[in-house]
Amino acid sequence: MQRRRAILGDAVSILRLGGPLVVANLALAGMPLADTLMAGRLGATALAAVAVGSSFYALFMYFGLGVMTVLAPLSAHAYGSGTPVAVGRYARQGFWVLLVISSLLVAGLWSVGPLLRFIGTDATIAPMASSYVRAISFGLPGLLLAHGLRSTSEGVGRTRPVMAIAILSLAINVFLNWMLMYGHLGAPALGAVGTGVATAIAQWCMAALFLAWMSLHGAYAPYGIVRRLDRPDRQRLREILSLGLPIGGSMVAETALFSSAGLMIGTLGAATVAAHQIALNYASFMFMAPVSFHSATTIHVGHALGGRDPVSARRAGFVGIVLCTLLMAASALVLFGYHDTIAGLYTLDPAVRASAGGLLLLAGVFQVSDGLQVGAMGALRGFRDTRMPLAITLGAYWGVGFPLAFMAGLVHGMGPVGVWWGLIAGLSVAAVLLIWRYQVVSRRQADRPQPVNA
Repeated sequence: MQRRRAILGDAVSILRLGGPLVVANLALAGMPLADTLMAGRLGATALAAVAVGSSFYALFMYFGLGVMTVLAPLSAHAYGSGTPVAVGRYARQGFWVLLVISSLLVAGLWSVGPLLRFIGTDATIAPMASSYVRAISFGLPGLLLAHGLRSTSEGVGRTRPVMAIAILSLAINVFLNWMLMYGHLGAPALGAVGTGVATAIAQWCMAALFLAWMSLHGAYAPYGIVRRLDRPDRQRLREILSLGLPIGGSMVAETALFSSAGLMIGTLGAATVAAHQIALNYASFMFMAPVSFHSATTIHVGHALGGRDPVSARRAGFVGIVLCTLLMAASALVLFGYHDTIAGLYTLDPAVRASAGGLLLLAGVFQVSDGLQVGAMGALRGFRDTRMPLAITLGAYWGVGFPLAFMAGLVHGMGPVGVWWGLIAGLSVAAVLLIWRYQVVSRRQADRPQPVNA
């Protein structure tokens, strides 16, 4: 009975932390969606330019976000251990990390023109896509600052402000898109480039909102997050980078895998591409729920470990993995029963609808593996284990998933079905190995003798 109560308590805590993050992540995902939808009203060239530019920008953005995400488990450990001052120290050292990382990433983004020409991007699209990327690149430091502050707020268990600021930032982004893309309220009509300018401004507004909220709300006073700017601390910087760089690498590995899958399917015709996009769009939308509870699992596990209770942390990690998997299993059941109906919501084209319905069935299988691997990844990050998960994901995605997708989809002529089975195989291998890794890491920590004053 006591064990059941503990498991129920873990589930309630993770759901309470993760609920606001679902809304926040959906709002943030709405920013590129708004850019794409509103660019569509400017014509096919503008839409294509934003799509190409966004794909290029995403690789750089996700790496930076991954690095700054590490502030969540670090803050959670400090919070759980009852040392609020350490929370503020990590956050302030995170500023130096984002300063260096964002400088390198922005410099890389400004190389977009030659790279697009190198890969053979259509000459009518490349100049506009380059201008879009350069415009939005100015917002990347603001986005990373906002994400670092968000991760710190999550680490101390305050996720509702994250939700409110994300919703407000989305509203700002949509309004500025409307003003700068179409030239309303006396602003210049910048077209597709206006979406980049608008998003960059919205990202800095998000950072300003987090800074203002943390400065004014008394709940953050014990941490002194924005009280002053510390000098670089070599030990803490090393800790942040040693844990954060592998997270950034893992996020880029997964993003690049799906980008590569899209490129492979792009050789199979417009109807096939449309069907793939429908299946991927639905899967990505539903992924917002488990990725939010993945973050909540990291936080809850970190709190327990900070309080020197690795047994509770181990149990909480498994509860988080189960919750993430159940969420995706529920989505899979919906797909198994209503895949054709869901495809019909996206398109009226019979050929596209039929192909998309088949891929949505595969997306159901895909989502169960995805729920397992994202839950295990969140639990491992709570234990501050990031290097081995990077090696696992690189091996699973690129040693298994990509080769199988290429061979089945293109070499053996299975088309998009073969590509998706390759993705399923890669994610499934990652899920099995990450759960095995969590079993090893959490058991080792739980069996380790704890200090008497723990």
